[in-house]
This record gives sequence, C-alpha cells and structure tokens, in this order.
Amino acid sequence: METTTRVQTVIRLRPEIMERVKYRARSQNTSVNAFIENALIEATKVAIPKRPKDKEIDPLIKSLSGIFPPTTQEMLESDDRLAYILSK
Repeated sequence: METTTRVQTVIRLRPEIMERVKYRARSQNTSVNAFIENALIEATKVAIPKRPKDKEIDPLIKSLSGIFPPTTQEMLESDDRLAYILSK
C-alpha cells in the first residue's frame, strides 16, 4: 500500500535518541525520514489475533477454504501478512 502523498509532521526527540536514529538509518543505508517511517509502519501494523487451540473453526468458514487456490512459495514471499497468517 505504497502512496506518494506525505503529511508533514514535527516531533521532538531527546538528542541521544536522534543520534541513535541517525546511526541506525546510516547503518541501513537509508534516510532518517525513511527509517522513522518504516519503524512507524512496523509499530502500527494490525495484529492478527490467534484462534485459541480449543476453539473449533466454524464449518462455514472451513467450507470456504476450497475457493482459494493453493498457496505457493512465491505468494508467501511476496505477501508478509499471508505468510504470517499461515504460520500460525
């Protein structure tokens, strides 16, 4: 979900935090802005709740599994959320 629109923000950080951010951004060969944006993206990803092991899957939902094609390795590599869901 990449978009070219950006919103200008201003944040205040303690100097030692800013130095650590700069260091980490340089070590990842990226800009401070890109580093912070990626950190915020990771921190705000929607957590997908796990189904308790003792709870059965609804039969209707189970019956829908035949609608989707088998998952390939390429699909897993290109979609982090799908890989996450199927790893649980």
